Amino acid sequence: MDMSTPVEEIKGVGPKTAELLHNVNLRTVGDLLYCLPRVYENYQTSVTIEDLKPGNVVVRGKISDLHIVRTARRRLTITEGVIRDETGAIRTVWFNQPYRAKQFDPKREYFFTGKYELKHGRYTLTSPSATLVQDLEQDGEAARFQPIYSAKNAIKPQTFQKILANLRPEFAKIPDLLPFTTYAPDFIKSGARAEALYCSHFPESPEDAETGRRYLAYEELFELILAAKLNQQENQRLRAMSLPFDAGLIKEIVQSLPFRLTGAQRRSTWDILQGLEKKVPMNRLLQGDVGSGKTIVAALAAAQTAHNGCQVALLAPTAILATQHYEGLNQLFRGIESQNPQLKMPTMALLTGATRGKKRLKEEIAQGKIDFVIGTHALLTDDTNFKSLAFCIIDEQHRFGVGQRQKLLLKSPDGLAPHLLSMTATPIPRSLQLTIFGDLDVSILNELPPGRQPIVTKILNELQQKDELYPAMRELLGKGQQIYWICQVIEETGTNTATPVKKQAKKLAELFSQVKVGLLHGKMKPAEKDQIMEDFAQNKIQILVSTTVVEVGVNVPNANMIIIQDAENYGLAQLHQLRGRVGRGDQPASCYLLTDGEGRPSRRLREMEKSTDGFHLAEVDLKIRGPGEIYGAMQHGELNLQVANLSDTKLIAEASQHAAEFAKNPEAITAYPELSARIKKYQQLTTLN
Repeated sequence: MDMSTPVEEIKGVGPKTAELLHNVNLRTVGDLLYCLPRVYENYQTSVTIEDLKPGNVVVRGKISDLHIVRTARRRLTITEGVIRDETGAIRTVWFNQPYRAKQFDPKREYFFTGKYELKHGRYTLTSPSATLVQDLEQDGEAARFQPIYSAKNAIKPQTFQKILANLRPEFAKIPDLLPFTTYAPDFIKSGARAEALYCSHFPESPEDAETGRRYLAYEELFELILAAKLNQQENQRLRAMSLPFDAGLIKEIVQSLPFRLTGAQRRSTWDILQGLEKKVPMNRLLQGDVGSGKTIVAALAAAQTAHNGCQVALLAPTAILATQHYEGLNQLFRGIESQNPQLKMPTMALLTGATRGKKRLKEEIAQGKIDFVIGTHALLTDDTNFKSLAFCIIDEQHRFGVGQRQKLLLKSPDGLAPHLLSMTATPIPRSLQLTIFGDLDVSILNELPPGRQPIVTKILNELQQKDELYPAMRELLGKGQQIYWICQVIEETGTNTATPVKKQAKKLAELFSQVKVGLLHGKMKPAEKDQIMEDFAQNKIQILVSTTVVEVGVNVPNANMIIIQDAENYGLAQLHQLRGRVGRGDQPASCYLLTDGEGRPSRRLREMEKSTDGFHLAEVDLKIRGPGEIYGAMQHGELNLQVANLSDTKLIAEASQHAAEFAKNPEAITAYPELSARIKKYQQLTTLN
């Protein structure tokens, strides 16, 4: 079977179905085969209603008495029904799924899979999935172990299953992908890939599904790790300007700082300055939790670079953040010069879309008159040139695509690559580092600067706002401090029950009429957003009601409370980023996570309440959401890990050893064209330069 065969050539796929498949990027046989089941339902575990016990259950029965109840509060719709078999009946409910009321034929049997639990004084099957028994029948008998596929736009899971069934006789012809070389585990053998894909799509038991999962997980890990190792080898072949470390200079600058460096800052600075001395370009990731002081570490390295007669560029994702970096560092450098006139600090410039006199400034940059340029995407334009760019700093690197980062790196003198320092306040779990970034150099700032107060986090439901939250807000405002209130959406829609930012701003303006309430969201013009943030930074606005546009980089030390509405709708990493907007001064800070009060708070909210350690939360987030979602958001790319579990350390160790051995002879990959193509895709996604 040729994995590159177009879907149009598959039996049963006509022009209309092919178009639907193309719309969801399923263009080849290989694309289809790797569109794996979302979950497996084990109908062997189905029980009669009279034998039901609380927990996750499978019930076979008919459903009737379907009706919709609409609640005034939060515009919630509840679809209720009764499931019956020959032994009894149970109540079932779905939340905000009104289509369920017309989905079922009361005369037909379904398998219902869901959680059977006590709700409001009675046992209920909550939000079950449903599969028509007839759809599972093979030769007159219902299949007992069944793969369940996600609907993809207009493609129903049943359509997808029929297409795969037509391919079933061809599975044995699926070519192998991975090399059978030294250090490959025993299950990487001839026919292993064909067997794994067959067991994934046509399993007869949980053991079959596990056979498929193990091989496909290994395949993903091997490809990722090999891509990272090949990236590292390519980086080692590049040449960079060596920037000798002047210990005396750095010591004088550190002694002139208006604060003491933490131990983590000192260690990271040392690592970076050592990397800048090498003739191979440094490729280092500086991870620091919100407020840990990454910028001063980057500034010391920038001073060392300028001292060696070379230029530095710092790329930031927003004009607000670029301006903040520029103003803070320029003030710091000029303050050091006023104390020690003999210390020459870098000359600085800010380059954003709104910068006036850009033509003249770009001429000065090209002539080498500016040592340190801080800017946004304006740094990447074709007419922005440098005389001696030797060091690039990318802040919140995951907010830039691979192509954008490459554009900056290509502005070095011909034949040389700049040293690269990528900074992120989104901690990358250790397991993800090892797998995706291979042997990438990593420095971690895991200490907060002296004087920083821990942030107290509390989960509240909406009913507690009046008695607990509003008094706390009034007390804080009475001290002259400020508040963020975060909402998920800008305006009301028919499908989203989240509180809109405009509605919340109006409500708070009425409740807290003695202070100024501001509004900020992504649909505003850039100049308007900048003005709102400027007013908030100057305490002209006391309560800022905003969407997540304030997530990264805004520094307002006087803001010491953040309230996150509909907190269950956010991922753990994003909640932690938002919480990092407060506690940036020397005053105690608090974070309130608001829920609708329906059921127990999720695990991620409970973890947020217990811990302010971003690295711990990153590991928890990885376990809850999986690597594909986390890394896809980080990189603006599609890593799309479907199978691999990065807590499977044994499989990672096997894949790492196998990939390392294979990478010793990189030319060997030319004998594996399909693997080579897949590796190139991963190389683009996993590189930081």
